[in-house]
Amino acid sequence: MSRPSLTRDVPVLTADQTTCAWQSASLLLGYPDQHLLDRLHLIRQASAALPTRVGDLLQTCLEHVAATPLGELEADYVETFDNRRRNSLFLTYFAHGDTRKRGTALLRFKQTYLESGFELAADELPDHLCVVLEYAATIDGARGRTLLMDHRAGLELLRMSLTDGGSRWAGAVQAVCATFPPLRGDEVSAIRRLAAEGPPEEEVGLTPYATPGFDPGPAPPGRSPVLLPTPSFPAPSRRGVR
Repeated sequence: MSRPSLTRDVPVLTADQTTCAWQSASLLLGYPDQHLLDRLHLIRQASAALPTRVGDLLQTCLEHVAATPLGELEADYVETFDNRRRNSLFLTYFAHGDTRKRGTALLRFKQTYLESGFELAADELPDHLCVVLEYAATIDGARGRTLLMDHRAGLELLRMSLTDGGSRWAGAVQAVCATFPPLRGDEVSAIRRLAAEGPPEEEVGLTPYATPGFDPGPAPPGRSPVLLPTPSFPAPSRRGVR
């Protein structure tokens, strides 16, 4: 695993250009299907209008996708994102792994979406990178950016892993990271620590996900507390993500 670059060029993007980059990356990182292939020409047009540093990264990913048979794309997507821990598209996985703390982090994503009037489909996890990018691009750019930046260490690790592995999907994640400001010292330290240690594992003695509920805090006078159900964790291929 290479060390995160401290000298990566960071282009200055307008709000509209950032939205365009995030929307394009969201489409490219979704599970490959005919829906994606039918929209490649739109992504090509959109990325061509972006600053070269970002647009070229998206174009590189796009051309790899366009030149590969769909069946091969599907197999490579599953091998890349479902079978390798450092390539997870679920942002909270990098910070919390498969621990109960991840459930609490997922609730924060859901609550942020609900505050913007955005409700997920029943089969979507809120921390999937495609979902977060779609939300940031089309619903609430400021809150979406906050969610992305709060999980920047994981995103940068994903970028490094895909880049080191020569993945055809690397350009899309590189483009997302290129929309962020330069890395600061504490962020670099967090990325290096995550690269060295990997996502955390479940602490000994904790009960399984489905058993507990999350207590949202003290109940109003005269009312019983309401426990929020622990989020479930479906298979990570995200075939339904758009």
